[in-house]
Parts: sequence; structure tokens; C-alpha cells
Amino acid sequence: MFPTFTGSSRRPRNVDLSGQRKTNPWANSSWTPAQSGASKTVAQAQAERERRHREREELAATKRLQKVWRGHRDRRQLRTLRRQEYDALYRHPILPQNARRRMKQALPLLLAIFMPARSDDQQRLDWFISDLLSPSPSPSISSDFLDLSLFGHFAWDRLARLLVKALEKRDEASSQTLLITTANLVKQRPTSIKPVLKLYYLVLARFADENVSISSSMGQGRIVSEAIVAPLAPDPDTGGTNLDTYQIFAYNFLTSPKLGLVRRKPQNIAQFLDLGALSQSIIHTFSTPNLPRNVVGDDLLWLLAHFVALNRAVPESRGSRYLEALYLQMSFLAPDIRSRSSPEEKDDEYESDPDEDVEIHDFAPLPEYVIDQLGFLVNEDGITDLLNRFASIASTTKRISEDTSLLAGYTLVLLRCFPTHGDDIKMRLFQGDIRTADGGNNATLPSVKFFWEAASKTDIFTTIVQQAKNKEKSVSVSALLKQDPVHDLEWRTLLLFLELYNFLLRVTDDEDFLPRETGITIQQSQATQRIRASSLTLDELKLLVNFLKHLSFPLYYNLSDIMRSKPTSERLDAMMGVNAARANLSDAKDAPSSIAGITGMDVLGLRDVASSAMRALYERDSRRPFLPKDFWLMTAKFDMGLFISAVVLEELRNDEASDEEEDGEHDGDHPSVSSHSLTGDWLSRSTDHRRLRPTHSEELRSTFGPKLEVLRNMPFAIPFEVRVQVFRQFVHLDKSKRRGGHVDPDRWRLAILSGEDGPNGPTALRRQYLGRHTATVGRGRVFDDAFEQFYSLGEGLKEPIQITFVDQFDQPEAGIDGGGVTKEFLISVTNDAFGPERNDNTYFVSNNQNLLYPNPSIFDDIAAKLRSRGIAEGSDRWRDVMGDLVKRYEFLGRIVGKCMYEGILIDISFASFFLLKWASSGQSTSTDYRANLNDLRDLDPELYQGLMSLKNYPGDVADLSLDFTIADSVWDPSGHRRTITRPLRKDGASLPVTNKDRPLYISYVANHRLVAQQYRQTKAFLRGLGTIINPSWLSMFNQSELQRLIGGDSSEIDVEDLRRNTSYSGLYAIGDDGQEHPTICFFWDVMRKLKDSERRDVLKYVTSTPRAPLLGFSQLKPQFSIRDGGTDEERLPSTSTCVNLLKLPVYKTAATLRTKLLYAVQSGAGFDLS
Repeated sequence: MFPTFTGSSRRPRNVDLSGQRKTNPWANSSWTPAQSGASKTVAQAQAERERRHREREELAATKRLQKVWRGHRDRRQLRTLRRQEYDALYRHPILPQNARRRMKQALPLLLAIFMPARSDDQQRLDWFISDLLSPSPSPSISSDFLDLSLFGHFAWDRLARLLVKALEKRDEASSQTLLITTANLVKQRPTSIKPVLKLYYLVLARFADENVSISSSMGQGRIVSEAIVAPLAPDPDTGGTNLDTYQIFAYNFLTSPKLGLVRRKPQNIAQFLDLGALSQSIIHTFSTPNLPRNVVGDDLLWLLAHFVALNRAVPESRGSRYLEALYLQMSFLAPDIRSRSSPEEKDDEYESDPDEDVEIHDFAPLPEYVIDQLGFLVNEDGITDLLNRFASIASTTKRISEDTSLLAGYTLVLLRCFPTHGDDIKMRLFQGDIRTADGGNNATLPSVKFFWEAASKTDIFTTIVQQAKNKEKSVSVSALLKQDPVHDLEWRTLLLFLELYNFLLRVTDDEDFLPRETGITIQQSQATQRIRASSLTLDELKLLVNFLKHLSFPLYYNLSDIMRSKPTSERLDAMMGVNAARANLSDAKDAPSSIAGITGMDVLGLRDVASSAMRALYERDSRRPFLPKDFWLMTAKFDMGLFISAVVLEELRNDEASDEEEDGEHDGDHPSVSSHSLTGDWLSRSTDHRRLRPTHSEELRSTFGPKLEVLRNMPFAIPFEVRVQVFRQFVHLDKSKRRGGHVDPDRWRLAILSGEDGPNGPTALRRQYLGRHTATVGRGRVFDDAFEQFYSLGEGLKEPIQITFVDQFDQPEAGIDGGGVTKEFLISVTNDAFGPERNDNTYFVSNNQNLLYPNPSIFDDIAAKLRSRGIAEGSDRWRDVMGDLVKRYEFLGRIVGKCMYEGILIDISFASFFLLKWASSGQSTSTDYRANLNDLRDLDPELYQGLMSLKNYPGDVADLSLDFTIADSVWDPSGHRRTITRPLRKDGASLPVTNKDRPLYISYVANHRLVAQQYRQTKAFLRGLGTIINPSWLSMFNQSELQRLIGGDSSEIDVEDLRRNTSYSGLYAIGDDGQEHPTICFFWDVMRKLKDSERRDVLKYVTSTPRAPLLGFSQLKPQFSIRDGGTDEERLPSTSTCVNLLKLPVYKTAATLRTKLLYAVQSGAGFDLS
């Protein structure tokens, strides 16, 4: 009820006989019950109050409008009157001595009437300036001619602000006199324009535009230059510099993209600046929560470019503050610079692949001027300047100085911004020396050695090594990754050392890696001396490997926990690969710091650097052991009894998660599309998509399969035998999954034929499906027939295949494929394809050790042949031929993968550098195989020796007239091969090789021969291999282990193991008495007494490979078997290699058996002699 109502509360009848609609908005609607009389009265009262309130507001608004209009009219009238007074003062000329009095009368009027947008007011200002300058007939910016006694300080300050606003509306033609006056006034009273200082520099930025005529002449350019630096003068009272003024100068003037005056002659401005104060203002800005509000788009890039240009103009001004300001800016802009920098032109066609998807970028490249200025930071002069800083800072290896850490951080940012210049940066740093002052003793150390000494003494290094020595099951890396200034300083030092040491390992051959101590003095080149002086001792190597193992292990095994410990926003930034807060520059400072204080250097980046160094040392130890046998093992981290089953379970879960992720991708757009708004214009959508996917997958893999991650990236932590068992389990799991549980080929075929009509369709379609896995192959054209019939299968080659061999008359050979013919087929294909006697193309070539690698010149040779036939490059015919060659390499990879998939050993040995590419194809890190000098020995021993001679050359390399080019041999129509010259780097023909860049030249040659020249062949082969064998499975092995996986164990043949795993048939079948036939006893006695090389000959004669399976002969498929070959002792033993069957005649003596067996093996007897 309503307490203020005193009438009756009884609801009256509501009778309406008028038939009219209700117009009261507060009345009841047609569907609501009628209001009572009390409620209706209150509603009416409320409506009345609201009406009266609305009327009062309208009246008040009307009064305000009238008041504003009257004020505006009065002010306009007043201005008109004062303009008339002002015009009266200047209507008639006066004597110069009376100008002073007129200015005093005119200034108050000018301040009251001036409106910058009115041209007549601009004219009145010119009259006043004419009086102001009249005492000086030839005004000069350097003359202190303004008489400040004319007006009070407040009046001068108001005039200065008026001049700035007037300049904003002026064009360049009418601004010179006004600009001179403004500059003189600001020089005498720098604080006068403080309220409009931002506008002042925005106006000057327009006048400094390269297209504006006012800055074209020398005198006018000087006017603008001194106007620019006028507010930046030190305080005359304190002598100090106002950092706020420098900050406004930086973010309102230097951010302009059109400062032609600064670009042409930066020294005209730089000589008047306190560049240290400019650096400090930038440092201060990046230390505050927010950037200035007016900074948008590419402003910070232009600031960085102009900052570099000004400091280059006055080199002696540069110091640690300059480096810190540069470091902060580049660290903030690193993702933008990296993604938008124009990539270097491909120096040769090897670097491109027509079959490769071309990524289309949707971001604009960096402006040319920005590229030129940033290019200075990575060219020889810029790197030399950086080296001078290393050399000029007295450091100590007992503690890391802030300057040293700053230089390390700056170098790391350079490497992130300019990955294509990484080798140049590292090489010149590698050649630098750093002066140390330990205990008052000054000494000079090579940069690598200095940073090793500093890194090995950090708390991070000692903590990890000590925990490893204490055999702690899990080293606590998460605590060391937390944001902390001291840890950031140490991480920067560690990261730079690892980057430099990675480069050192690439240019160091085995002889210089751990040089033998000899009493013989050998003359060494400067390059060799530098490499040996930078190398670590054996004890230091053990310490480093121990650190890298126990740092990398938790970054793989516990990655999900480490990533989970980050805040949600930071994890999103890490997934994006950038700091997402960059999208909104006003909030940029709210973003969390990255590792080492370097934006974009996240956990995965740290892991990549550490893993690269660790793998490089492991590969060298695999090639030339220098560490104890089990030094790399980390079995204490796992329960090895359950390891295999646990890894298989992880693989199952990983497959399920991958399948769900693939299904999710087809259901809708990728999350990166919706999250692109976080990164604004800083990175393209393609960059976001490319960076989000791998990082997200890394975290998923670590969550579902931490042991799998260790196997992929740190395989040496697990014994080789265990990894082989894991590999076979993975293959079996994949077969079972693909074949619906029917691993046996015959059962699989039966299941296909007998299945219900479902997704595969009727029986005819099932037969057609099986028919695609059937081929007819002719002897002598095995590879070509196999390619034509099986290439279209793709991944389907994993399923069982049926082969029918035909002779030269196309008549089928007798036999049923129970698995043996498939083995014969695969071995025949590999022998045909990898053989050097091919009539058309040699896909693989061998070195002097008969180790195979892709033919480096095959694409060049095919291209030359096509040109000789008049086929235009890029035509359909050209693309067909080149595409067919790529497909053949891909098919070869599938065939090798099929052999590994089925457990069939092949007698083929690949070069170690080629096998290293297999292993690196399935690792989690972003770095692929990196060529080094030692791998070149397997490819071209003569070139290796030549480069070694160049490395050790004691004289001046310039005398050898080498440049950064290389000669490749290609086919010529004359029948002889000719050479063509290709650049090793951009403009390589004009860059002579000197003593300083000799290691870089050697590195480029090795990379060209080992990587670039074989790029397309290797990529296609690995693509085919990865179709059959998951690349992550290959990454579980090093190069020598992969060779054993392909061709078997090269250790001595275990006769007893072979005997335990041999089956007998025919006359030799073991009866109920369990006794072997006498001939069988003779056979094993002979095998036991044969030399190992002869045993291998026998094994190859029967199984086609001279090596045993990795896990013993129990893994040989089909099983080794012997049956009788008749009773004629004159017959020779024969074989059916397709089923590993030895047909052994019944011999009465062991001597006869030995003679006949060796004769058959050495003469190559086979089916024909059986």
C-alpha cells in the first residue's frame, strides 16, 4: 500500500462506456489487470513532476545558449574593436625609435585577438614581428638580439606559444621569419613553449620534411636545425638537461617518417644534442608502464632509425647508455623487424623448390631508410664498433658486469632481428678479444673463452651442475626461469656463449677440437690459432655437456609444468611467439618479460639454443668419441623396467590427441584467426599462424608424451637397444592401427575381402583396393615399374603389397608371394635405384668409402639437357620433367622407409652427413641440419683437404685471389662437363676472402656442398621417407645408429645366436629324438671356424645382407632356414634370398661342405646353380 494515501483502498469498478482508446502512457495495457485508484493517482503525480522538471531543464538550456551566444557575440565584437585598434597602430609608418612604444601597445592587443586560422590575424602577426626584428637589420639566428626587457616574462611566454600555433597554420613559404623569431625566443627562454612543446616539434617535423623547400638551402636548413635543438639547451641555472624535453623531442619529432633534414645531414643536429640525455630519455620511457599516447604504427621504427643515424654522426658520443637504449628499442621491436625485414635474395636456384608452398606475407616491408640504418648495426663497421666495446670494457670473469651483460643482450637481440646476418655477427664476435682485470692483473681472452669463464661461474650454471652431481632426479629449472634481474643477467651471458660456441663448433675440425699434445711445433695460421685458443679442455667439455643435458632435459620432460607455471597472458604471448601487448602500444609495458629480458626469447627459444649446442657435441662424440661410453645416458631419470610400455602408451595418447586436433581444424577456423587482434599490425596473420601452431603442439606433446619428447630430442639419454625395441613397437602399433588389428598380410587381405559392405563399398571395390597394392615388375626395370605402379599409393605403401616378377618375355615367374617375393622386390628396387650403372639418371653417388648421398648435380644436369633440346625454363614440359625427378626421389624415400617398416635389412650404406639430416627431420627444435667442415670429409675428401690447407695457411689469404663464389660442375652437350660459378652470399663475386672472414668462407663452402646443392633431392627423399616412417621415430637415433637400423649390426656375427634362430625342413627337419642331421652339425662347425668376413659372405649369400639384425637373429624376417638340396655332393649350395633359405646338399664331410660353401659364396651361385 502507499503510506501517503489516506483515502479508501477499495478497488472501484473500472467501467469505460466511451469506446475510446486510452492515451495515458501510464495506463494499464490490454493484457494487464487494471490499476487501483491510488496507483493511478501516484502515476499521474509522477508524470506531472517529470513534465515540470523537463520544462525547467529546457528553460535552463535556453538561458545557457543565450548566455554562450551573447558571450561569443561580445567577444567577437570586442575582438573586432581591438583589431581596429591594432590596425590603427599600424596604419601609418613610424620612425624606428617609436617602434618600441608601438610594440608595447600592440602585444596585448595581439595576444587578445590572434586566431591562427585567420589569414588577416597572421598578417597582423607579421607586422608585429617586423617591429620586433627592426632593431637588427640583418637578423641571424646566432645573434642574441631579442630585448627581453620589452615585456614581462609572462608576456614573452604567451608570445612564444602564439608563434608556435601560428607556425602550425603557416605554409613553408611564409614561415622563415616567424621560425627565426621563434627559435631566438626559445633559445633565450627554453621554458616558454613548455605547454606547447609537443606541437612545436610536430610543426618542426613538417618543416624538416625532405619535400619542403624551407629545408633545401644550407642557410634555411640551419635555421630549422637550430630551432630543433633550441629547447634542448641545458638549464642556464643548473647546467642540467631536462629529460622530459628530450622525451618529447624523441617521440614527437624523431618518430616522423619524413625528416629529410635529418637524413641528409644528421650531424647538423647531432652536434648540438646531448646524445647521452637522448639515450637516457628513451631508457626512461621504456622503463615506465606506458609509452606516449601519440606513438602508433611505425613510429618506433622511425625513432630507432633516426636514433642510430644521429649517434653515427657523432661516434665519440656513444657509450653504454646508447647501447642500452638501442638494446631496449630493438628488443621491443624484434618481432616486427624480423618479420618485415626484406629477405636477402636467393643466391642460387638451389635455395628454392618449385614444389614448396610459397608463403604470402600480408605485411608491408620495412622502409628503405630504416633498413639502411639498421643495416649499419650488422655490417662490418657496426660489428667492429661492437667489438671495440667488448675490448674497451675492463671486465672480470669472477662476476658479470652489467656492461658485459648488456652487450651480450644486445648481441642476442641482433641475432633475433637479423637471422640472415647471424654468421657474420658471430664470426666477428668470435674473432674479438676482451680485456679482463682479475685480481688487478690485466689480461686478454678470446671472446668465446671469456664468456665460457663468465658463464661457468654463474649461479644458474653451478646450481644445475651441482644438482646433477648430487644425482637429483629432477633439476629445478622452473625456479631459475622466474623473472629476476640477476637471473636475466646470467641467462644473457649463457645464451651468448652458447650461440658463439655453436658457431665455433661449425668451423672447427676434429683435429682442432681436441688437439693432441705433441712436442712438434707446427706453424699455424691466425684462424687455427684463434680456434684452438677458443676451444675448451676435456674437463671443461664434460662440465658443459653435463650442464646442457640437465638444462635441456626438464625443458623437454617438464615443459608442460614450466609453461603452466606462467601467467595465462604470458602463456598466450609465448604461444603467439611475440608479446601480444605490442598490439596496443599504450599497454605495451604491461606485458611480462621474457627470458633474459629479451622480448620473444621464451622457454622454447632457450631450449633451441641449448639443444643445438648439445646435439653438435653429441654428433662430434658419435663421430670421434672423446667422452666415456655411458656419459650421455640418463637412465636414472626413468624406471627402465616400465619404460618401453610407458612410451608406447604415450604414443597411443599422442596419436589420439593428434587425431582430435586434426578433426578440430576441419570443424572451424583456427584459433589464430580470432586471436590475431591481439597482435594488431605488428605481425602478419601468417606469422601468427606459423608461430602459434608449433608452440601449441610442443605443449601438447609435452603434456601427453614427455618421454617421447626426450626420445625425439635427447635420444642419447636412453640405451640404443631400448630405442630399437621402442622403434619396432611403434611400427607394430602403426600396423595394427592401419590394418584394423590384422598385422599379418594374409589376414589383412582376407579381412578386406570378407568385410561387410561399408565405407569400402562392394566386393568389386575391395578387389580394386587390393589391386592397387599389386604390381607386375620386370627384371632389369624394377625401379621404373615400381615407380609407375606404386607412386600413387602414397602412405598406402605401408600396407602389404603383392609382387609378380616377369622375365624379358613378360612371362610371370613361378612362385607365390608369402613375404619373400616382397623382400626380393624391395632389395631389387634399392639395388636398381642406388646403383651407379643406371642408363638415364644416377640418383645417388658414392664417395671413396662407397657411402651414398644424393647426386648434387642431377637437377643442374637435367636442366642443361632440357635447354639443349630447346625446352624453355618454366614451360609445362620443363615443370613435368623436374617434377617427375622430385617424385622419384620421394618414391626412393618411401622404398627405404618400407624396408625399415617391414624390418628388411638392405646392404646399402649412406654417408653420415646425409643420415644426420634424417635424424634432424623429426626434432622439436626449429634448427635443421647445419653443415660443418668435418661432414665435408665424407662428401669430397679433396675439397676437405683444400679447405684445411686454406684454414691453416699462414700467409695472407688475399694473395690467393679467392672470393665468395664457388664453381659447380654441370652436363654439357659436348659430352664433357663444364663449370658454372655461383655466389656463396649476396654480391659474393665482389667480396674477396681475407684472413678475418676465412672461417666464414669455409662455412659457406661446406653449407653449399652439403646443404644447398642437395636441398631439393634431400627434401623430396625425406618427404617420402617421412610418409612411411614417422620423422620423430628417426630422430631417436644418430647417424651411425640409423645406418645400423637400415643395414643391420656391423659387429661380429654370433654363430650361436644364428643357430638358435634357424629352422630346418626336408631331410634336415629335427625328429623326435631332437638330434640334428650330421650335415647340419658339419655346417655349424664350419661356420664357427670361418673368419668373420667369411661368415658375413655366407650371411649375405643367404639373406642378401652381410649384417645381423640389431636385436639378434630372432628379429630376422623371414627366419633363417636350411633344407636339403639333394644327395649329389658335386652340387653347390644355393639360396632363395627372398625367404632367407639355404638349400644345402647332403655332404659326408665337413671339409667338402666348407669347400663347396665358400666356392658358392665367392662365385655368386644362386638360382641358376641350384
